[in-house]
Amino acid sequence: MSGKLSTKDIKVGGGGTPKTLQPGNEVCTINSVELRPFKFKKDGYEFIINMEGPDLGSSFDGFSIDRNNASLGKHKGQVGTVKASQWAFADSTTKTGILIYRDQEILKFMKNLCVALDKVSWLSAQDDKHDTIESLINAFNKEAPFKDIKLNCCLAGKEYINKGGYPNFELFFPKFSKIGVPFENEKATPSKVFIFNNSEHIIKKKIDNVSSFGDDSVDAPSVDDAGFQL
Repeated sequence: MSGKLSTKDIKVGGGGTPKTLQPGNEVCTINSVELRPFKFKKDGYEFIINMEGPDLGSSFDGFSIDRNNASLGKHKGQVGTVKASQWAFADSTTKTGILIYRDQEILKFMKNLCVALDKVSWLSAQDDKHDTIESLINAFNKEAPFKDIKLNCCLAGKEYINKGGYPNFELFFPKFSKIGVPFENEKATPSKVFIFNNSEHIIKKKIDNVSSFGDDSVDAPSVDDAGFQL
């Protein structure tokens, strides 16, 4: 190679703002919700909240809103799927003999979410309208009472290695407790949302081949462990 070094137009790989939400404190809106069957527990569900972070401006190249319809454009912020809980929702019995009912635990989460969204009236209006939890969640997704409402969130994460060999995180909400909440309306004062810290809100990958939530214990937690507010 001959000639002088050029220091113009040097192209580097990596870096930049990731397109996906990362563990931490973030202001998010909900794009949609879904109940995802949990294959490791019969009739178990993972309650998935598809969320988007703040508008990052014209320099941010987000994911396409619909890969099959370019006219819809791209997301203006980071996006991610956030699980309502680290654990799947399923009928179970605790070690002390307490019965846990899947649908009741999902309803408790829904109540907390609607409180944060200031949409408890929507949930109350659903009384006796649905025969199944699936019907209720479908209505919530279709009617979208969450649209454009900003939530202060603490996003916890479980580390795994993706197909490209790089570390990534499965996001989930930490459980409610007496000292804080995983999400609240952006307008709430004073804030009660957990302040994110790695020691409490990151589950490091074990030194084995486990790389997803699906490899963990799937028994539903006890009422106290679930940490839902009534």
